[in-house]
Amino acid sequence: MKEKIRELLEEDINDAGYILDEIFYGKEDGVNTLRLVIDKQGYININDCIKVNDIVNPILDKEDPINESYVLDVCSKEKGDSDEE
Repeated sequence: MKEKIRELLEEDINDAGYILDEIFYGKEDGVNTLRLVIDKQGYININDCIKVNDIVNPILDKEDPINESYVLDVCSKEKGDSDEE
């Protein structure tokens, strides 16, 4: 399933200037979750996540690659360890 989702979304995400770094699908706190981890040159902010969400939502709605209900979570790749002193 992850490979199919990557095939559906990666080109559009790349065209918008982002990298589709990771795809996760599974249960989190009992809820089916599709997490797309994005990256780009520089830092990702909330507006970047919203932009990618707006790009991928219509594709996922049209292609319907997941047969069950789920939550879509677009988030950034972690940049290092913030606990360093």
